[in-house]
Order: sequence, then C-alpha cells, then structure tokens
Amino acid sequence: METAGAKVTANSLEEHWMPFTQNRDFKNNPRLVVKSEGMYLWDHKGGKVVDGSSSLFNVACGHGRKEIAEAVYAQLQQNDYAAPFQMGHPGGFALAKEVTKLTPKGIGHVFFTNSGSESIDTAIKMVYAYHAARGDHKRHRFVSRERAYHGVNIGGVSLSGMVRNREAFPGVMPYVSLMRHTHIPENKFARGQGEHGGMELANDLERIALTYGPGTIAACFVEPVAGSTGCLVPPKGYLERLREICDKYGILLVFDEVITGFGRLGTPFAGQAFGVTPDIMTMAKALTNGAQPMGAVAVKDEIYDTVVEKAPEGMIEFFHGYTYSAHPAACAAGLATMEIFKKDKLFEKAAKLSPYFLDKVWELKSLDAVTDIRGMGLMAAVDLKPGKVPGARGNELQKRMFWNGLHIKWTGDTAILAPPFVAEKAHIDEIIEKFRATIVAFKD
Repeated sequence: METAGAKVTANSLEEHWMPFTQNRDFKNNPRLVVKSEGMYLWDHKGGKVVDGSSSLFNVACGHGRKEIAEAVYAQLQQNDYAAPFQMGHPGGFALAKEVTKLTPKGIGHVFFTNSGSESIDTAIKMVYAYHAARGDHKRHRFVSRERAYHGVNIGGVSLSGMVRNREAFPGVMPYVSLMRHTHIPENKFARGQGEHGGMELANDLERIALTYGPGTIAACFVEPVAGSTGCLVPPKGYLERLREICDKYGILLVFDEVITGFGRLGTPFAGQAFGVTPDIMTMAKALTNGAQPMGAVAVKDEIYDTVVEKAPEGMIEFFHGYTYSAHPAACAAGLATMEIFKKDKLFEKAAKLSPYFLDKVWELKSLDAVTDIRGMGLMAAVDLKPGKVPGARGNELQKRMFWNGLHIKWTGDTAILAPPFVAEKAHIDEIIEKFRATIVAFKD
C-alpha cells in the first residue's frame, strides 16, 4: 500500500521527518554530511565545510575523536546495556565522579538523562521533590526569562521565552512567569558583559516574587549566557543579584548550562566564569562531545540529601528516570571526553583562544548588514538587518554558507559562532573570511 504523498525512490529522503527543519525545502536541495574529522565536515558532493558552531555547540573536542569511538566500542563489547532502575554499572558512577570534579564546590551529585531537554524536565521535578521533602508544598511557581531556550519537552517549552515555540504548543505548564531578557540597546556591541541594566533586570525576579508571594516561587531558571536565542551575555551584576534574591526568598536558582557547560567560556562551567554558584545545573551537549546522546543534572549536596533522607526507609526517593539513563555506551563516551578535556587542556586552550576569536568576530562590525555583535569565551552572535520576512535572510544565508564551506548555527537573522576548542587561529580566520564573503555577496 502506497503512503499518501510520499515520493519513494531508491535513495529516498521522504520517510525521515527531520527536526527543526524546513522539510520540503531541504529535500529539494539536501545538505548531507557524510564524513567529519577535526574541524571539518564533508558533504555528499565532496565539499569540505569548516564547523563554525561545534555543530550544535556539542563537538567541543573536534570531530572523529578515535579515543571516544574506541571507548564506546569496547564498552558495547563488554556490556551493552544495564537497566538503570534498581541496578547499575560501574560507568555511571565513574562518570558522575568525573563530572563533580568540574562542578562548583558543594554540587556533588549527578543524575543522568539523554538530552538537554530531558535535563530541564528532570530539574523541574527535582525542584518539586526538594520542596515537598521539606514540607513546603506552596512553592508551585517557576520564573524564567524572555528569549530563553530550555529545550523542547513540555516543561522546557513552558520555561522558554521563544514565541514561536510557545505558539506551536499551547498546552504548556501554568504558573510560569517570565523576566525581561538582557538584550538591551544600551549594551549594543558590548564585548563580554555589558555595563547597563544588570540590577534593574534582575530585580524582575523580586517583583514577580512579591506579586505572587515569595513563598510560592519554587525556582528561577536561567541560561548564564542565553545560547540558542543569540548569545545574550548577562550585564554586570545580573547573575549576582539573582543569587541574592533567591537566597533572600528561599528560591532555588537553576543554571541551564547545556550550551555553556564544559569549557565554552574558558572555565568548566559558566557559573565559575561569573563567580555565581547555582543550586542545580543542567548540562548535555559537550558531555560526550556529541558522540552519544546524553545529558545530566548536577545538584547541591543539600538537595540530594534532603530528598533521599526524608523519604521513608525502603521507598524510592525520586520517582523519575529514563530507560537509557546512564547508558553504558554514553558513559564510556563521557569518560573518554572528560579525559580529552584534561589531557589536551582544552578549557585552558579555549580561554587562550577567546581574545583572538572575539577580535575577529568584532571585525564584522564594519559590514553594513550587521546591527549588533555579542560574545564571551568561544561564543559570539552576529545580528543582521532582517529582510521583508524575519528569519528568511538567516535561513538563506545558512544554506549559502554551507555551500561556501562554512557551517554556522542560525536563529532567525542571528548567526551564532562557537568553534570547537581544538580550533587554531587559521581556522578562526577561515570561519570569519567565509562568513564575511557570503554576507557581502548576498542580495535578497
């Protein structure tokens, strides 16, 4: 029986429903990656493409790391799967230990998931579980931020401040309030943290708390640097003020470090770069260098101890988990990735390369199409003047850059550059040159 509307061929692209993709447009002119190594991807036509965004911020160690592939292969041969409920395997405990060597002091317990989206929903449940264990059942409200992105599960969409995502799925969680975003005109072209608005914008949290009652606010979720909506670096004093307000009213502070975690800002996590320690941290992306699906949530010891110790003896303390939590192959990939970070000193290398990277990105300010640039560490965003239809220019430029030998992550008309930590100055030059040439040649 033939499926209605499907055009099936020997090498059909029709059956695969692609995520976050204009499926009809893509299948008319596909961009297929058939090989990857180091800083480069190869397309199905034989073209070589420099990876200017670590694919989706996750390939921090560069592509094709044999150490990771060999570790995964060895693990699958020895033990391909162990059910994570009421059982375990050594890899999960070993990886949790390595992750806590990198987290801020006092954050010493890790729960494994399979993606950043799952990490956010897990963190939401942890917040509920912690307050319930303390007998504080009135805390049911969450605070997030405009232009936030916290993944695609219903909890994450509810916390996100991206209009299109929320419009597409109206059945979001209730009791979520949004603070203003931190992208303000006064900080245009600011390199690193802007000078303006930090205290005022952070005080939105206190205003919301006082509006609904501080005792009803369960947690405040923020990306230390908002990634997918365009590298929104917080103004000076912003995160520090959020921490003060949370402490004042007993609100848990959750940092979504899915993008910023594992060296993107030159430190293990963004909290260390800003000198602010959250109560809970979500992570994914570079945890396995993209070689295996995996995410994690790290919590302060006090949160873990409260949830575990308040539960009745012999009962499961936290009714949550996934079939593939701490999958043996993913743990093997994570352990190999942690070893690469340490052996190759990649966090230090990212910090050292950052000034040169930001210098080159800021050279794009001379282009007429550029309206703003933001950045910190090995992460930057370039805003372009929108065309007649917002986002159409960015979508077209992403395709043209690919065929010009450059991969860049775009959100609307904003390009986000985030090269792997193994990049050399020559790679940065190549990324910026191809970016500039494509913009200059573009006429819409």
